[in-house]
Amino acid sequence: MKKTLIILALCALTLVSSCDFVRTLAGRPTSAQLEQIRLQKIQAEEARHQAVLDSMAQAEKALAEALAAREQELLDSLTQAKGTVLNPSRLGGLYTTKLDTKYCIVVGAFRNRSNAERKLAQCNEAGYTATIVSFRNGLLAVSVCPSDNLEQTLKTLKQLRGTDVCPQDGWILMNL
Repeated sequence: MKKTLIILALCALTLVSSCDFVRTLAGRPTSAQLEQIRLQKIQAEEARHQAVLDSMAQAEKALAEALAAREQELLDSLTQAKGTVLNPSRLGGLYTTKLDTKYCIVVGAFRNRSNAERKLAQCNEAGYTATIVSFRNGLLAVSVCPSDNLEQTLKTLKQLRGTDVCPQDGWILMNL
């Protein structure tokens, strides 16, 4: 009888000593409830992370739209500032020169080829890659800083104006 009592006491002690049983007696959550809480926290964190990603995607889209609007605004304002931006078609179109970029800064326009070549040499000596652009009306323009980015070209023009390379009336040539 003592053996049976001892065995029953050990069995009862084993049942009573489990963590979930003790937690239930103490009013604490069981391991299953803790796992459920952990999963809920993970889902909430994933939802928050997805919201941040969605917000970043919206911001990226808004930034792209703002940049496009800014470029159009620059084009519009430069077009209104007569003489600052010139489309080659206004001068009868390009004659022999093919421009590989959308924009370049014209630092001089000449009728005499030797004057254009002298300006070209001056630009090359100053460290700029210069090109002579020939127009059908006979005008020879010396251009520097070719670029496909209008805003960057405008910044470069502002930096170059007033230097030995670019006079104050330097302008941007658009190759559309």
